[in-house]
Amino acid sequence: MAQQSIFGRVGQLAKANINALLDAAEDPEKMLDQMIRDYRSNIGEAEEAVAQTLGNLRLMEDDVKEAREAGQDWGSKAAAASTKADELRAEGKADEGDRFDKLARVALGRQIDFEREVESLEPTIAQQNELVTKLRSGLDGMKGKLDELQRKRDELVARSKLAEAQNQVHDALKSVDITDPTSEVSRFEDKIRREEARARGQAELAASSLDAQFESIDDMADEAEVEARLSALKSGGGS
Repeated sequence: MAQQSIFGRVGQLAKANINALLDAAEDPEKMLDQMIRDYRSNIGEAEEAVAQTLGNLRLMEDDVKEAREAGQDWGSKAAAASTKADELRAEGKADEGDRFDKLARVALGRQIDFEREVESLEPTIAQQNELVTKLRSGLDGMKGKLDELQRKRDELVARSKLAEAQNQVHDALKSVDITDPTSEVSRFEDKIRREEARARGQAELAASSLDAQFESIDDMADEAEVEARLSALKSGGGS
């Protein structure tokens, strides 16, 4: 039966070990998406199967009810015909009595037919009730598994996006010299120190030049003194 095959698929899917399947999958997200589609498709088929089985079950229950009521009705007719036959015989109308007894026999035959119909349908109804119970149980299991699948997929997608964001941050940080965050400052400081050293060198050079100028002045003064004394000697010597 189609219901049985659907029930088989329902059972297999509901018992599936999602974690084991994810571990073996090359692309877990795609596998989960496909499983979700499969579950939804099979749940739809299972719901149709349950509805069809329930519909057939209700028809059989209606048939049993009608057959039971018809059997009871024919039993009442048989009893009424038998009673009428006895009354006619009591009145001395044997032929009429036989005719009603014949009608009673026909009614009893009909009653037996309907009772047998009820007896034949009752086991089938019990089987259908059992099948509906199993299908409903399997359907509930599949719906629960579908919820689990959807949660797994959402969790997987969230983790994937988080990992992607972390990788982007890591890649961005790799482009920055995180081992020496003051490297640029250090280079700027070295440049300033070099400029300061140059300034000190220039200052020292300027100072040495000034000293030389003062020394030349002192030398000129000495020479003037020498000339003055020489002139004095000559003046004195001449007198």
